[in-house]
Amino acid sequence: MTKIHPTAIIAPTAKIAADVSIGPYCVVDGEVSVGTGTKLVSHVCIGGQTTIGKHCTVYPFASLGSPPQDLKYKGEKSQLIIGDHCAIREYVTMNPGTEGGGLMTSVGNHCLFMVGAHVAHDCRVGNRVILANNATLGGHVIVGDHAIIGGLAAVHQFVRIGEHAIVGGMSGVEHDVIPYGSVMGERANLAGLNLVGLKRQGFDRDTIHALRNAYKMLFEDGDGTLMERAAKTRDTYGAVGEVMQILSFVDDKGSRSLCVPKTFSRQDAPQAA
Repeated sequence: MTKIHPTAIIAPTAKIAADVSIGPYCVVDGEVSVGTGTKLVSHVCIGGQTTIGKHCTVYPFASLGSPPQDLKYKGEKSQLIIGDHCAIREYVTMNPGTEGGGLMTSVGNHCLFMVGAHVAHDCRVGNRVILANNATLGGHVIVGDHAIIGGLAAVHQFVRIGEHAIVGGMSGVEHDVIPYGSVMGERANLAGLNLVGLKRQGFDRDTIHALRNAYKMLFEDGDGTLMERAAKTRDTYGAVGEVMQILSFVDDKGSRSLCVPKTFSRQDAPQAA
């Protein structure tokens, strides 16, 4: 049975599935949908057109679905969609989309959002992503599967974070981060590959070896622009799917330029589309 504490306020427009637990002083307003087995611990505020999947846990004082923090937002109907098995800790905030970003913010499955993390309007967050304490995503940020954003890190709007990438704590990320990359710094630079994450995720030695060699070809060895180095890397490691993920990411220019190592000339890096 659904368990709703008598102090909780639930709008008649909300759709609450079986086995949902809603604790003291929660407010669920608007066209909200909460999936089976999900638990709102207490003092949670959910509004707008927000969908929360199955078996999630939302901790006290989280705010989900309140209007975007964007001066261009004029009250248009937009969605916040959260997947299954997510843990959303205290004081986390997530906003729905805007007309300029497709009217939707989305979060995948098995994600962890630690205390005070923020997901802004029109973000696309993949599966098994971790945002550590007070990590912040600006509007329109794309985060790939298995990425980790360190504590107090801030990601600039429209930046892309590739799959399995890691952003060091207290970093300011202004440029796109390649899949499997590791970035850090007050104005973050690419600092190598996320080798610890690759090993934890069970990547075999041959794949890691290929990724390391491809990284050197792209950012450390040889002459020419990054696009010329990418062509050479593709010729050498085109059969390795993980390397091709990086090269496809480099080819698919976003609205921000690419995050590169400090020693790499930014003039040689691909510029924003």
